[in-house]
Amino acid sequence: KNRVLPGFFSSTNHISIVTLNVNGLNSPIKRHRLVSWIKKTNPTICCLQETHLIGKDIHRLKVKGWEKIYHAHGPRKQAGVAILISNKIDFKTKLIKRDKEGHYILLKGTIHQQDITIINIYAPNNGAATFIKQILLKFKNQIDHNTIIMGDFNTPLSPLDRSSKQKLNKETIELNITINNLDLTDIYRIYQPSSNGYTFFSSQFSKTLGCY
Repeated sequence: KNRVLPGFFSSTNHISIVTLNVNGLNSPIKRHRLVSWIKKTNPTICCLQETHLIGKDIHRLKVKGWEKIYHAHGPRKQAGVAILISNKIDFKTKLIKRDKEGHYILLKGTIHQQDITIINIYAPNNGAATFIKQILLKFKNQIDHNTIIMGDFNTPLSPLDRSSKQKLNKETIELNITINNLDLTDIYRIYQPSSNGYTFFSSQFSKTLGCY
């Protein structure tokens, strides 16, 4: 499950961002497959969810060529989110906010002297919409037109995102109101306005939001 954001700086100086739920990286085989996928995809920024790594295991995220690594983890081998940034760009860190349970990380910095804020979220299975809404409200002062929010939201944002024809529940409707109030846009829906297909079929959903 990944979403790709085309360049948003300029046609000559662009970045690409991918997001992927890896469902655990304690297996050497899975880490090898991830490294191969990253090198093949060659993103500027790679956001991972469900790394299932704790503090002493962060070295397992190392990928040659993507050596700027930012990770949030809890005390147990569950959840965990990471942001890997390519050595090819001049990224300078300004601010990092990590969730102590490993469900989100906020990274603020500059790329080639242009501001960028990335929020990578892995929402829990229960109460996902409310959880995401709380994160957005918590960081509303950090969110601006250079902000990108992505991850495994574990909740549909529109009826098209559902595998069934059920209506959106109250919590999801409230989340959408918050998203609209913060002037965030579902980038996937810009490029796929009517598609209900995903790169990996699941009841979970990876999303990319951008602020314009």
